[in-house]
Amino acid sequence: MHVSALLDFDAVPVDSADTVHVLLDITAPERPGEQRPPATLQVVLDRSGSMAGERLEGAMRALLDLVDRLDPTDNFGLVSFDSAARVEVAAAPLTDKAAVRERIRGLRPGGLTDLSSGLLRGIQEARRASADRGATLLLISDGHANQGVTDHQRLAGIARSAYGHGVATTTLGYGLGYDEELLGAISDGGTGSALFAEDPDTAGALIADEVENLLAKTVQAASLRARPAGAARAVAVVGELPSTRLSDGTVMVELGDFYSGEQRKLLLRVDVPGVAVLGPAQVAELEVTYVDPASLTTYTVSLPVSVNVVPGDDAAGRVPDPTVRTELAYQEAQTAKRRAAEAMRRGDRAAATGILSEASGSLTGSLPLDPSGELRAQIADLDSLAAQAGVDDVNRTAKNIYANQYQASRKRGRPQSPPPQPPRGTDRRTPPDAPDGGPRR
Repeated sequence: MHVSALLDFDAVPVDSADTVHVLLDITAPERPGEQRPPATLQVVLDRSGSMAGERLEGAMRALLDLVDRLDPTDNFGLVSFDSAARVEVAAAPLTDKAAVRERIRGLRPGGLTDLSSGLLRGIQEARRASADRGATLLLISDGHANQGVTDHQRLAGIARSAYGHGVATTTLGYGLGYDEELLGAISDGGTGSALFAEDPDTAGALIADEVENLLAKTVQAASLRARPAGAARAVAVVGELPSTRLSDGTVMVELGDFYSGEQRKLLLRVDVPGVAVLGPAQVAELEVTYVDPASLTTYTVSLPVSVNVVPGDDAAGRVPDPTVRTELAYQEAQTAKRRAAEAMRRGDRAAATGILSEASGSLTGSLPLDPSGELRAQIADLDSLAAQAGVDDVNRTAKNIYANQYQASRKRGRPQSPPPQPPRGTDRRTPPDAPDGGPRR
């Protein structure tokens, strides 16, 4: 694992409080050739009544394709749930793919939605099959949890506990009636992705992408600990990546799994009080810990962060690093997306459109700093989402904004999800502000 840090200012003025930003670049090792250890994939599928028809049929097609992609040595399991959980395929090596396909083809819709029972049973299966060596759980649902445990934070805690035992959880919200805040909370707890698919084709493509990432995994259970050191008062994460502050001031970020060669960026803010002594001063200590899934060996990369304390006149002429400032603008755009998604859930189109448009305009001023073109792509996303917010179904737009922000914040180094879905034609489109046409059970 390669870890490097870049500061927007590597010098701070003597006897003056200041703030510096640290851009952390983390790149996973590449796997040579086609060698990989066996993977464990546990699917938890909603088969409540609202999944009847093309949604369940589309999910079944995607699962059949998924089975074809896995090797016979890979562990695969399938748990379905409606008002209760049921093990359709016990998690085990795929030595009999024909039997697994037959079980998938036999799925039928049921009744209510006890999501927690499906999640808990799926975690049990994943842990049993992987022996806590690492597994991926994919939760697919089109509705709201209305039986069993329904509290968002308790369900996120279940996923967080599973992650502590090596099970990373990704969620796929299907259609327009699901609760994106709930599935997002579960994904946050499980350090996976929060995906949105309105139709079966998109769902199939997203599931295929997740499987490809799983099969290319070279790092699992990665985490960052950022501790203020020396003169620094505090360290914080900039943007929408979830973090936890420990009692000693250390900030901990669960980064989850990385695929071969995946690169991610993370921005930190370090508050530095006035330092009275000129010269080098350490302000933070960074540690990235991860597990090699092939050997199950744990590694830690440590990186001290220091600044140079200089006279005030010298500091007055400093110029911020453009790469770090570009990242700051990028992260501010993700926060704007979160605020816009919240506004859409309230039905406030004007507020959402204004937030997205303002964020797009702010990024335009930062374009000269960004030779990579990443900000230009963000502007295109923001403009597309703002246009959608003005006319399209509020559920569709809120979910598009949320999924876009989640991908950009947590899974930025991975292949991007499909772009924001534009307003549909009048022959297929749900009227603005109308609920999803299907029943919620």
